[in-house]
Amino acid sequence: MKPRVAIFFTGGTIAMKVDEARGGAVPALRGADLVRSTPGLENVATIEAIDFASLPGPHMTPSKMLELSRAVSAKLAEPAISGAVVTHGTDTLEETAYLLDLVLAEDKPIAFVGAMRNSSELSWDGPANLRSAVQVAAEPSARGLGVVVAMTDHMIAASEAVKEYAEAPHTFHSRDFGPLGLIDKDRVIVSRRPAQREHIPTDRLEEHVDIVHAAAGADGRFIDYALDGGARGLVLQGLGRGNLPPAMMPAVERAIGKGLPVVITSRCPRGRVLDTYAYEGAGKQLTQLGAILGGMLPSHKARLKLMVTLGAGWARDRIRSSFEA
Repeated sequence: MKPRVAIFFTGGTIAMKVDEARGGAVPALRGADLVRSTPGLENVATIEAIDFASLPGPHMTPSKMLELSRAVSAKLAEPAISGAVVTHGTDTLEETAYLLDLVLAEDKPIAFVGAMRNSSELSWDGPANLRSAVQVAAEPSARGLGVVVAMTDHMIAASEAVKEYAEAPHTFHSRDFGPLGLIDKDRVIVSRRPAQREHIPTDRLEEHVDIVHAAAGADGRFIDYALDGGARGLVLQGLGRGNLPPAMMPAVERAIGKGLPVVITSRCPRGRVLDTYAYEGAGKQLTQLGAILGGMLPSHKARLKLMVTLGAGWARDRIRSSFEA
């Protein structure tokens, strides 16, 4: 018997077409439309189409991501289901995929997929990407990989996937380590497996977590604004190894003094933050104050992880151990 794959359709460019009256692409296609538009899908797996939402990527929220995680978990608990696919807008696809990877301890494959061209364009990449994602979800060797992004014939770990181009079809890449494998015609080839997967079980998120970006000459005004607005955690996107301009430091100290976990990331597209430097505002001073180094996570993923750990009720020391492992 063919594997049975559940596809959760959430919207995105893959499900859009141009609305002439509105002057651009908008959500338009339902799951059944996408399934019909993908030749040969019925040869890969028996499909169960689930219309979860019809959202552009920027309309996705952390609470909606958590709701999606519950729906995917419930479906994968059914013995007949071999794996799941989630179609998603590419603007926030890496964030939703990463959140599901954190909160779900699933062994069955979960593949996220989107498109960079809408269905009104001759180069619509939706059907080919969807077929690849279904192949991954139906593939026994993809079990245990965690959530992956399956686009343009590559599998990328959700924890590593970053959208690097605003428009190019080959937009998703692993920041540092390369893909987990390939989808080559009718074969799924797994070339490596994640060294570790982190599972943080929680049924709630702390959504009052803000990101503040550092730049030359920046001060602490936006940190203080976040504190005044009720932030329960902060992610500071620093420079280089995770360093900040000196004028930001008094506000950082105020935030840590109020008991907030403050996670430091880097605006650099590759590499990890580390307390290499000891000048004012550098990583050494930040860690001595009690800031948490965010490892190799970009700021938007560090924000989601902080939401998850705070939602799980973790104390700051446990959060530090998780980020700095």
